[in-house]
Amino acid sequence: MKCSPHFPLLARLGQYRSREVQRTCSLEARIKSVVQSYLEGVKTGVWQLAQASEAVQGAREALGQAHGLLQGTAEAMQTLRPLREQVAQHKQLQVLSQLLPRLWAVPATVAHARSLIDARQLLEAYVCLRELEKLQEETWAPLGGLELPVFEGLGPLAEALGQAVEAAAGAAGQLAREDPAQLVAAVRVAEVDAGYTASLELAPRGWRQRCLQALQEGLDRTHFGTPLLPEPGALAGWLEALRVALPAELSIAEALVAPCCPPYYKVVQLWAHTLHSGLRRCLQQLLGGPELGAADAFTLLHWVLHVYLGPEMMGSLELGPEADVSQLEPLLTPENIEQLEATFVAQIQANVTQWLQKALDGEVAEWNREQEPGTDSSGFYHSPMPAIVLQVRGKRPGRWEAPRGKGEEKRTWTLLMTTRCCLQILEENIRVSSLVSKSLQLRVQGMALSELGTFLRSFSDALIRFSRDHARGETMAPRYVPYLLATLNHQSALSSSVSVLQPDGAASGALAPVETALDELQRRICRLVLEALLAELQPLFAALPSRRWLSSPELLDNVCERTAHVCQDFRRVRNPAAQLLLAEAERTVVLQYLRALMQGRLVCRGADERTQAAERLQHDAAQLRELFLGLGLEESVQCAPVLLALRDLLNLRDPVLLGLEVAGLRQKFPDVSEDHVSAILDLRGDVSREQRLAALSSLQAGPQPSPSVGRRALFSLVPAPAPALSSCLPSGPCS
Repeated sequence: MKCSPHFPLLARLGQYRSREVQRTCSLEARIKSVVQSYLEGVKTGVWQLAQASEAVQGAREALGQAHGLLQGTAEAMQTLRPLREQVAQHKQLQVLSQLLPRLWAVPATVAHARSLIDARQLLEAYVCLRELEKLQEETWAPLGGLELPVFEGLGPLAEALGQAVEAAAGAAGQLAREDPAQLVAAVRVAEVDAGYTASLELAPRGWRQRCLQALQEGLDRTHFGTPLLPEPGALAGWLEALRVALPAELSIAEALVAPCCPPYYKVVQLWAHTLHSGLRRCLQQLLGGPELGAADAFTLLHWVLHVYLGPEMMGSLELGPEADVSQLEPLLTPENIEQLEATFVAQIQANVTQWLQKALDGEVAEWNREQEPGTDSSGFYHSPMPAIVLQVRGKRPGRWEAPRGKGEEKRTWTLLMTTRCCLQILEENIRVSSLVSKSLQLRVQGMALSELGTFLRSFSDALIRFSRDHARGETMAPRYVPYLLATLNHQSALSSSVSVLQPDGAASGALAPVETALDELQRRICRLVLEALLAELQPLFAALPSRRWLSSPELLDNVCERTAHVCQDFRRVRNPAAQLLLAEAERTVVLQYLRALMQGRLVCRGADERTQAAERLQHDAAQLRELFLGLGLEESVQCAPVLLALRDLLNLRDPVLLGLEVAGLRQKFPDVSEDHVSAILDLRGDVSREQRLAALSSLQAGPQPSPSVGRRALFSLVPAPAPALSSCLPSGPCS
């Protein structure tokens, strides 16, 4: 029979089934082996747990038995406690019996130690104290920390010894000179105690720190205690005493105290810093009190800024580098320095203001006297004010002697004693303030210039009131002009002396305001004197020119007489003010003469009168020249030659040539105007309109005048009457 194609698969199916059966049997065998292994492990664990349980039960029973035994032992120990106490008491009694002789000696030892302290035998006293403290330690442990009453005096004894060490350290400077052994003993006690460690639970005594503090406090108390604070006015002496004492103290510290102390005490540095701190504190207290006077403020500033750190004191080469205090906080803060400088300047300013005001009041009181001002040895007017304001050389405040006489000399001396030497005091203050600082010098200089400027303004105002009251007749000043001349001498003296207020090296121009005020004061005084001269001359010039003037010199004689009367006192004025005043007086007379000529009061009626007028001008010019030459005025500065120039205009016979004369007049006097020329031509009385226009044209067409160097104004100060319309040029002032 032929097989089907699917029969091989069926034949292998049996093989597959047998393999699967075998595999299944293998897996089952392995699973059974694993389960059997687990079961055996569980069985072993259960057995071990049973064994452990039996062991724990046995331990519990053993512990119970041990606990019972311990309870029995504790009960037995309770019965032994009295015995233990008896044993401890026996041991304490045994120790006390052994130490009893030493304990009986403790009170005597304490008393002996106190006697040693009183005798300043500090090392011996400290040995006794240490022996007692050692005995206390020996008894403390065996007695279980029991404190015996016999040792109650050790605490006060130690404190007494500490105070004795402090007292010795506080007087270190004195002891170093008188008994250095005592100082050494005190320092050694402090140092030995600092290295001692007690077994008892006691706080450290800190005698080393107390010793150092006592050194500082004793030094501070010696030099800066409250009783040593200077009273007002005694500051200079106090500072001088410190200048001597502090370097000496540092020298003692370096030579005597330092060898008595360990090097790490740094005695010299400690001394220097302590003295510096005490001095600074003392100065701050001083500045916090009542305000210092000017002298004290200056003294303190100079001492602190220059003396203290200078070679005389802390900067001395004899002191070592340990005494250097330059890096410490300064004695005075910038605020303190500012306060002292302001105090010094303010008080000096108040004194100067008072002095100058009293000087001015005394000067003003002099002006209404009937007597002439006093004169000095050279014959110049003077009064007490220059001596007050400028200072009498060789005299210093506090050394003035009152005159024995009475009257004027006594009154002048009283005024001098009231105020004295202001300007030199200012100069001296400026000079000495430079010894302190540049800032103080500038402040004093500024104050001085300000006060002097105020004084000059007050002086000028007083002169104005004096002149106004005199002019109104409210107060009679019999010697009005002489006292004005005396004030001019005062101004000259001030001008020549004010340069002392500009110290060397100061900025230029600082004196400019004062110099300007002095120049203004000089001009004002000269103006008042010239006004007095004008008051004398104006009535006389009212009659000039006139027919009487043409025919007689009487009018100008009267003018010269009045002028000489007023100007004769100019010789009492110092040069150059006298020359200036004479020159101004001469110009004033000439200006009044020109003013009178310009008024048109006279017109010459012919050639004879023109000749007379020309001759009168020549004669008057010569007379004025001789007058002022006699008074001492140099001819080169006189203004009278202008009359000769006008004489030439009047004396010219041919009016056609007037243009040349006018041009020449313009060259000599550049300030002449057409109105002035017209007024002179009117005085001639013979100039036609065409000739006038031709003459005036020469002012415009002629050569320009040379620069008027050194020429003083004349015609510009003389008002001329308004010319007639016919006399105006097209380009003139009327056009």
